[in-house]
Order: sequence, then C-alpha cells, then structure tokens
Amino acid sequence: MKILKTYRYLLLALAVVLLLPATLSSASLATEVLIFALAALGCNLLLGYTGLMSFGQGIFLGLGSYAAGLALLHLKAPLLAALLLAMLAGALAALVVGWFSIRQRGVYFVMLTLAFAQMFYFLAYTLKNITGGDNGLLNIPRPQLSLLGATLMPTATPWQYYGVVAVLFLIAFALLQRIADSVFGRTLLAIRDNEARAAAIGYNIKSFKLIAFVISGAVTGLAGALHAMLTGIAPLSNIEYHASESILIMTVLGGTGNLFASVLGAAFYVLVGDWLSTLWPRWLMLLGLLLIAVSLYMQKGLWGLGMRLAGIVRPGHGDQPPAALKEGGKQ
Repeated sequence: MKILKTYRYLLLALAVVLLLPATLSSASLATEVLIFALAALGCNLLLGYTGLMSFGQGIFLGLGSYAAGLALLHLKAPLLAALLLAMLAGALAALVVGWFSIRQRGVYFVMLTLAFAQMFYFLAYTLKNITGGDNGLLNIPRPQLSLLGATLMPTATPWQYYGVVAVLFLIAFALLQRIADSVFGRTLLAIRDNEARAAAIGYNIKSFKLIAFVISGAVTGLAGALHAMLTGIAPLSNIEYHASESILIMTVLGGTGNLFASVLGAAFYVLVGDWLSTLWPRWLMLLGLLLIAVSLYMQKGLWGLGMRLAGIVRPGHGDQPPAALKEGGKQ
C-alpha cells in the first residue's frame, strides 16, 4: 500500500498511456495528447507550484520544434540528440526570459512574458532562412530511437512513434513528480503561498523561481520537438502566443498544483477539441463557455471535480490535498 501511495500519480499516468490506444483509433491524436500533456506539466510547475502565470510557454514549445527540426534536417542528428538539443534550447530561452521576468510580480510579470512571446514570434517570422517563416520547417524526418548505433524502438508507423512518446512522457512525468515531492517542490509551494515568509526564513526566491523556469522550459522544449516529429513540420504557430494560451488553458482545465491534473487537462482539451471541431467550425466558442464554467464553478479544474466526487463516495477523502501540497503549506 505504501508503494501504491508513493507512485499513485505515476500509475495513473501509466493508466492513461495504456488507455489511449485502447479507446482511440487515431495514433496521431493519442500522441498529441501526451505531447501537450508534457507541455502542460511544464506550465503547471510554474503556475501551480510557483504561482507564476507565464504567457511565454509557446516560446519554449516553438524553439524546441525549431531546434529539433534544424538538427534533424541539416545535421542528420539521431533522435535522442535532437531531443536533448531541443531541451537545451528551451532551457536556455527560459533562463533568459525568466531572469528578466521574475524581477516583476503580478500583471507586470504577465506583461513581460507576453512581450517576450511576441518578440520571439517576430524573430521566428523574420528569420525565414532559419525557421521557414510562415511556412515553417518542412519535411522533418522521424528517425528511430537508437543508442550507440543500436535501435531501441522503431518509429516508422504512427503507433510505433506513440510508443516512443509514451516512454519519454512517463520518464518526464516520473522525474517531475519526484521534483514536486522533493524539498525543492515543497519550497516552491511555500513561495507560491507566502513569498514574503519564504524570503524571511532565508530562501533565495529568485533562484528558486529561475530554476523552475529552466525546468519548465526544458520539458516544454521536449514537447515541441516531439510535436515537430509527429507532424513533420515545425510551424510558426508553435511559437506564437496562442500556443502559450492553449497550454495555460490545458493547465487550468486540469487543475493547478497537481501534475496528473495537467494530463487530464491536456487530454480533455485535445480530445474534446477534436470532437467539437467535427460538429461546428466555431467550436472555440463552446470551449470559451466551458472555461467560463470552470472559472465560476470548478476553480480546481477536472482534478478538483474528481476529488469532490470521491468525497461524496468516500466522505473525508475527496477534499484532501495532495501530500506535496499539505507538506508545502508547512514551509
């Protein structure tokens, strides 16, 4: 039972990975769910654990797409090398954006991240020789997952690529959950809940925020690289602020302060969006109404709704926060 309690969120993530192929006929759609879940995980580390609402997540997603695309197209890099390069690009961009942005709070922080998003979008749009401009980088190959010349996993078919993405997603989720449950993660929660008190007891607030930014950027860069290999394109839309907006919506829909909630939010956004788009071209209007309902009546998102339902079935269990959150409040 102790093992189940320790790894419960990782087991839930594994259940999602196994459930998607069993319920969806489209491998590309299932893969897209996991890729955007990765991006939402990075966003939740900033928003849910550190209290930073960043509109710059699209920067890291787009740079990850471009870095991996350029490495695969021009350097003929193996898959793992391209992914590492994408993570490095996302982390470095997050270091720069975070270094400037964390010096402000509230609306000024949000405005700074939005300004950086617009600046990076303009650079990507104008540097057509590098990024492809409006057309994006085209014909991005999808090499097999190999190590030291030995093929570990093929990627030729959509479901084979889903398997590769699923393995990488579970590894990233496990590492992020470990970070969230660590002293570092609980310190982030303390900073989110009472920044002045955290600073008073000796924590270097800016350093913790900047590290969270870098981790978030690396994870989101990985998501961007995987998305580029899924579609064969590194599009300009990945780096514009609408991408940041979508990632934030997924995070809020699932619920902040719990990493598995980000998986729920991404799955809901991608799958419901795909379903609604077949019913009505203006499906985003319906999504807007849903967000209004979440803001008014489900402020803890889908995860909070699930906890309330669990509380009805098993009184005394549903409303309890995750262990990391309870421990974080003691900082």
